[in-house]
Amino acid sequence: MKMVFMGTPDFALVSLDKLIKNGYIINTVITQPDRPKGRGKKVQQPPVKELALKAGIDVLQPERVKDPEFIKALKDLRPDIIIVVAYGQILPEEIIKMPPLGCINVHASLLPKLRGAAPINWCIINGESRTGITTMYMDRGMDTGDILLQRATGIGDHETAGQLHDRLSALGADLLTETLKGIEKCSVARKAQDHSVATYAPQLNRETGRVDWSKDAQSIYNLIRGTNPWPGCYTRYRQQRMKLWGAKVLDEDSSGTPGEIAKATAGGLVVQTGRGRLLLTEVQMPSSRRMTVDEYIRGNLVKTGCVLGE
Repeated sequence: MKMVFMGTPDFALVSLDKLIKNGYIINTVITQPDRPKGRGKKVQQPPVKELALKAGIDVLQPERVKDPEFIKALKDLRPDIIIVVAYGQILPEEIIKMPPLGCINVHASLLPKLRGAAPINWCIINGESRTGITTMYMDRGMDTGDILLQRATGIGDHETAGQLHDRLSALGADLLTETLKGIEKCSVARKAQDHSVATYAPQLNRETGRVDWSKDAQSIYNLIRGTNPWPGCYTRYRQQRMKLWGAKVLDEDSSGTPGEIAKATAGGLVVQTGRGRLLLTEVQMPSSRRMTVDEYIRGNLVKTGCVLGE
């Protein structure tokens, strides 16, 4: 079976590593071009490329996956199957129909729930209690293809998107190898999705993490978890952006202006929300490191009655 693997970030890295360790012969890895990253804007290779080169696998990095020259090069490889894990570009129908065994995608949700770019973040932001991995045949729609296998997992009450990402990447790698074994043995059946119950997980941006203090405490806590580590949750404090990294929902009756700091103690900032109160325990101000509220108030005066977000 001639296999081509398409993927870019750490989430895809785990699946590629699993395939290599399980003895699958990967003819070519396709990943995004090297990009400048970090404050120094140093050009870095995608994680998948680094692993592929170490394993002696050929790598292609088209700027545009729809480029005719790239499509011809891929066609010349004559792949029997293409594995796609967090590649980062939408594949044209010409590529999807190319391999006789299909294009197999690993998606980090229980489809048809949370189709789209950021299912790991949105399942936490939305307050879901469970999520999982789906392997599916790709078609021309966005995560609309027939399902092969699914595995569910619970979401911890305090789990962040970063922590869930790492768990799902490992679960995805395991389910991918199980799916490939099923395809080889013709023992896995495809199942059409129920499009009427589909939900969506749009791409995140920096504004996604802005707190609306009129919402309830649990929803704001979910936003803090769901945007950790990127893009990060934030509010305004004294005309500056304050990032929120740690919090706890308080079980107490309260009233007041949403966003108002009700208490400032070594244990954290008690903030009124639209319903309930939230204890902020870890924050970060511009040009500063992340720190506990205890550390922050040692060097900064915090007055109760101040309203966050203004």
